[in-house]
Amino acid sequence: MLMTASFAPTAMAAAPTVAPEKTSQTVRKTYPNYKVIVLNDDFNTFQHVAECLVKYIPGMSGDRAWDLTNQIHHEGQAIVWVGPQEQAELYHQQLRREGLTMAPLEAA
Repeated sequence: MLMTASFAPTAMAAAPTVAPEKTSQTVRKTYPNYKVIVLNDDFNTFQHVAECLVKYIPGMSGDRAWDLTNQIHHEGQAIVWVGPQEQAELYHQQLRREGLTMAPLEAA
């Protein structure tokens, strides 16, 4: 038995399109800070490491440089500066150029 069905299209009322409200708030994301880390090695002297830190790291005092140098020696590494990537890259490169053993830059 063959059945035929006839469907009449029914007109549907279109619902109005509602655009989502735009907010005027801007979410600002800060750039990540980067850590400049000096590693312990067997060839740089305490004096050289401390002098390099004072020379290249802004605001580094002699006492702080010696504290960090001791940390590098006893703990194997020390974070000597944290801040924006571009500056971190500069300090990292300058310290490496002086012969210090540097860890790769990492986001803080």
